[in-house]
Amino acid sequence: MPKPKNRLSRRGFIAITGAALSVRTIAPLARSGSGRRILTLVYDKSLGMMRAVERVVH
Repeated sequence: MPKPKNRLSRRGFIAITGAALSVRTIAPLARSGSGRRILTLVYDKSLGMMRAVERVVH
């Protein structure tokens, strides 16, 4: 079987894991309804692609 072309690097794994953990932490705050949610697209050099960052501003 051929190897996958897009292998995940250590930096990419850390970035994805950090993003997943932050979503689990921030999600309850976003559901509380007290504040504005701001979605921003940023370029992540470690992933080599754009990703969405969501902030809750009180």
